Amino acid sequence: MVQIGCGQLTWRDMSDDDVMREIASAGYDGAPGPTRSDRSPEDVVAWFGSFDLVPAPPYYAGRFWDTAEETRIISDAVHVARYVRDMGCDCLYVAADGMKDPAPSGRTRHDIAGKVTTADAMTDEQFEQFGRVLGLFAEATLAEGVTSCFHNHVGTVIETAAELARLLDHVPTDALALGLDTGHIAWAGDDATAVCREYADRIATLHLKDVNDTIRRQGVAENWNYRQFAEAGVFAELGEGMVDFPAILNPMLEAGFDGWLIVETDITLKPTALESAQISRNYLRSIGL
Repeated sequence: MVQIGCGQLTWRDMSDDDVMREIASAGYDGAPGPTRSDRSPEDVVAWFGSFDLVPAPPYYAGRFWDTAEETRIISDAVHVARYVRDMGCDCLYVAADGMKDPAPSGRTRHDIAGKVTTADAMTDEQFEQFGRVLGLFAEATLAEGVTSCFHNHVGTVIETAAELARLLDHVPTDALALGLDTGHIAWAGDDATAVCREYADRIATLHLKDVNDTIRRQGVAENWNYRQFAEAGVFAELGEGMVDFPAILNPMLEAGFDGWLIVETDITLKPTALESAQISRNYLRSIGL
């Protein structure tokens, strides 16, 4: 059964309890859980349950291309997977860090967000290291019952569809699935529908974001950084932007997709986060979800 989650990032200056109450009131099934906490997984599940919510797949990011980080990342895999599994999740979003890392141009990925060229990509050696370590991480989590789902993200070293394809060519295992982000694909300048269709058989979960293409184009023209794009409203509520969600989701659902769909609007221009969450949830209802 498809479950609809809502990311908590939209809410500012509000208690965790109040955020969860609003997510529940907007009609969602859950929200992303933690990857580790001072609370036991059982306590986390009970806390979610007090709002009639359940934990959705959480998010892990690392410097997979950095040889100095390999041992720590592989060690994290088992601990994170067990925590996530014990929360009742069988998927984990896995992404790159790297917003502060300089590209070959000398500018950071944060600064060139949304404007990446082939000249900004990692080296062949870094792609090889990333793919190998990501594969080991995915095999380790799968052994604990959790599927690692790679997540593309603007401002990191895997932003564009070309970078994603190049990375996947270096992953030597079938243990890795995908947890793509529709909005980050579109913001990167790629076709979200085409990318999701290309990898449809590997997608185990999705982050659903929409993008205001007018803002995106303005930011590219004016050379904005990641924060400037976000604060100007590059992310739109679902149905109010450029992403064709029926074209992405209908074929997946017809093929039997039954994973989590997680709505995210990192920064909203609506009056409240609750209104933003309601708009996106109502849109999904309008297309049968």
